[in-house]
Amino acid sequence: MNTRGLRSQLKDSVPVTGLCPQAGPFGVQDSLRRGFSSVKNELLPSHPLELSEKNFQLNQDKMNFNTLRNIQGLHAPLKLQMEYRAARQIQRLPFLPSSNLALDTLRGSDDTIGFEDFLNDPIQCEMMGDPHIMTEYKLGVL
Repeated sequence: MNTRGLRSQLKDSVPVTGLCPQAGPFGVQDSLRRGFSSVKNELLPSHPLELSEKNFQLNQDKMNFNTLRNIQGLHAPLKLQMEYRAARQIQRLPFLPSSNLALDTLRGSDDTIGFEDFLNDPIQCEMMGDPHIMTEYKLGVL
């Protein structure tokens, strides 16, 4: 075995800590808060349409803003973006599920039933934890 070639391969390789962007304060992923992950899932999408589906709402908003700007002028999408930002900031405590009803109403999706409405049940969530720890973590105290 050529040890010289092995050293050059090891020197050129990417460190494992760089592949885990969700590492906690000790360099280990916090599986209790973020769930289990796979390096393969973080690097590449598993299907060609996955990236398109992840950005669907963003692309839909961009298209709506462009249409609104062309029809009503620059003030209309700016006003709507400010309302979206204000509606996104309305949240319950970190350990309580938030329905984001104001944001759904602004987007016009409050009268449609989608995939996330019946398969994203907060009661079945695996990430329920201690309310005090979750609040302190969100506030940056912990």
